[in-house]
Amino acid sequence: MISLILGLVCALVALAFLSLLKTYQHIPAKEVKRMARGGDATASVLYKPIAYGSSLSLVLWTIVGIAVALSLLLFANSLPFWLALLFAVIIIWGGFVWIPSGDLSNVGVKMARMFAGPLAWLLDRLHPLLSRLAGFVRAHRRIAIHTGLYEKSDLAELLQEQKDQPDNRIAPGEIELLTHALSFGDKLVSDVLIPKRVVDEVSVDEAIGPVLTDELHKSGHSRFPVYEGKKDNIVGILYLRDLIMNKKTGTVRSVMKTHLSYVHEDFTLYQTLEAFIKTKHHLFLVVNEFEEFVGIITIEDVIEQMTGKVIMDEFDNYDDLRAVAAKAAKKEHDQHEDLEAEPTPEPQEVVE
Repeated sequence: MISLILGLVCALVALAFLSLLKTYQHIPAKEVKRMARGGDATASVLYKPIAYGSSLSLVLWTIVGIAVALSLLLFANSLPFWLALLFAVIIIWGGFVWIPSGDLSNVGVKMARMFAGPLAWLLDRLHPLLSRLAGFVRAHRRIAIHTGLYEKSDLAELLQEQKDQPDNRIAPGEIELLTHALSFGDKLVSDVLIPKRVVDEVSVDEAIGPVLTDELHKSGHSRFPVYEGKKDNIVGILYLRDLIMNKKTGTVRSVMKTHLSYVHEDFTLYQTLEAFIKTKHHLFLVVNEFEEFVGIITIEDVIEQMTGKVIMDEFDNYDDLRAVAAKAAKKEHDQHEDLEAEPTPEPQEVVE
């Protein structure tokens, strides 16, 4: 009876550590590290054993192997052969078929968090030896079984390989777009913002006129923060379009938009894009943890990071109906010339 109970305990231990193994294999180390740096408590706990890489897998597989062997041995000593065989089949099916086929679960994550401390303590002492063993196993392992979970870096690598294939049927521009779309969400506002030292600002008391319009137009931008007194004291946004359409004299105060929107420099570009979509604004003032103005970011800046293409400002030829019509006419003309350039097939002689 005692052997049977011990065998069941060993079987449960094997299944539990196989579930742990699956959970740790399904958690991308880079993502956990990023979340841990961001202050996520669960990620900070989970990253401690994950940081040991292959040593963690080796320890878990060793525990699973010992537990399975002990459970089968104990079952064989305490049960009839056919019943012991049935238990062995259940353990093998549950551990190596059912558990690995499931998705990452909350139970698995809770178990991983519960065992993270003891595993980290054990790995800290065994890592020098285990790292050498893991290296030996990797060097002599012929078949690598993929868990089925890809990281973004894996997909980017796959896209690059696709681009280099001689029979590639995906346009290079589309591959570049997909590659940039995969990575843009990891970037922060602080990585791409326009620092305040180079931001073109306008004084609220600046007189409206041809000189100001020409000066702002030459800057290549279409939206400008408006300050009052000190340059850090932003009180509005001036749109070049509004300045051009304005027919009255006066100061920038009478033309600017007074509604301001802010984002933190630690926001991801994905969060910032969502904010642009939700607020329908095109420019955000960027602040730091001390609520200080550190720069600006526009929706064009975000989209350029997502697509990898430089976006022209809204004062482009697409605002000019004649320019758009001329482009369409040129396209039709080029297509017509291509058709005329094709050789006319010679008439075939019919043989009766």
